[in-house]
Amino acid sequence: MAAEFDLIRKYFTHPAPAGMLGVGDDCALFPVPAGQTCAVSTDLLVEGRHFFADVEPALLGHKALAVNLSDLAAMGAEPLACVLGLSLPAMNADWLEGFSRGFLALSREYGCPLVGGDTTRGPYICLSITVFGAVPAGQALRRDAGQPGDDIWVSGTLGGADIALQLMQGKLPPEHWRLPGLRGALERPEPQVALGRRLRGIARAAIDISDGLLQDLGHILAASGCAAQLDTQALPAHPGLAGLAPDILLDAMLGGGDVYQLCFTAAPQQREAVLGAATAAGVRLSRIGKLEAGPPGALRDGQGAPLTAQRAGFDHFEG
Repeated sequence: MAAEFDLIRKYFTHPAPAGMLGVGDDCALFPVPAGQTCAVSTDLLVEGRHFFADVEPALLGHKALAVNLSDLAAMGAEPLACVLGLSLPAMNADWLEGFSRGFLALSREYGCPLVGGDTTRGPYICLSITVFGAVPAGQALRRDAGQPGDDIWVSGTLGGADIALQLMQGKLPPEHWRLPGLRGALERPEPQVALGRRLRGIARAAIDISDGLLQDLGHILAASGCAAQLDTQALPAHPGLAGLAPDILLDAMLGGGDVYQLCFTAAPQQREAVLGAATAAGVRLSRIGKLEAGPPGALRDGQGAPLTAQRAGFDHFEG
């Protein structure tokens, strides 16, 4: 048997849940619950662009799926299944064991079984994951549903992954004592699927923060035709950032990517329901501003001054 099929059988083949056809056929088959809409998202992760070549394989497996599940969370969707495209420069049993272990552990945790995909040889590691989810018809959280007067909320904390990345890239003075407490934010994000599900019918617009708060919130503003006011003092900093220079800290929270928390809007009358959803999901929430009528995308701070950051956010075709 060809090595490729040995790889698939040994590391990625497992029994599919009842009612599904998984790895081993030309297509996977799975049902979408009656009255629900299928939600689909794809992410591509490339060695040297999205992750370091020496990252622990199990952590990479976890993150590769987590960033896709985060997209489902932002739509209020429940995971159904996923497929994996994997390009490798060579067969490496230790790498494959670790990667598949991290990937499959998260797939089991969130009920998102791996049901298919493809493998090939390439010059470096490249991962393409597609996730499928389901959300009740008409209840998906969309970017274009925000309204002037809405509160702006963010889950979790900001800036930790960005500062970890800058420390690892040598872009900040070395603070070796700080890095261990921040690496988990960069290498092991936790998708907010439970929160997204509980926000259906409560939140209006939502997005997951992958490329930076300002950039991703900007997508909501553009789609919803709104401006916004942000209270920078209310931004939830990662606890590992204590003692950073204020300008570096603010830039990391506003422009730093790899957060994979939810940013969403909701009417002020929904504050109690929003906080109840967060409590039920076991997630920290911070109310950081409000949507306003105005030029779509315009941002100001709590004193009314235009709000900008040193970085607009991550761009795959820059840097």
